[in-house]
Amino acid sequence: MKYQSTGFSRNISNIIKRLDFWAANPWRKYSLLLIIFLIAFFLGSSIGMINGALALMDPVGAFFTVILIEFLIRLRRSGSNRKDMKSISIKIIDSFRMGFVYGLFMEGFKLL
Repeated sequence: MKYQSTGFSRNISNIIKRLDFWAANPWRKYSLLLIIFLIAFFLGSSIGMINGALALMDPVGAFFTVILIEFLIRLRRSGSNRKDMKSISIKIIDSFRMGFVYGLFMEGFKLL
């Protein structure tokens, strides 16, 4: 499927190219991925804490969590087929997804 070249898509493509150029240094790339992983870990553990404390919105929280993870998986799959999605964007998506799921698992293990 060919996407339309709009101003927004060109701006996103330019931002990804700039970020890829900025992250050519391995220390910058790994620190960026670590920061994204930790932010996602915080979000995953906070969603688990909020749902565990309230105990009212467990199905709704689980639904939105599954929707978010499925969206990230589909975004990664569609991004790996496109030429303009660089490796740094794929790594950012993977790092966020791993941190989010790891945060959910750690919160689940705390509740055992």
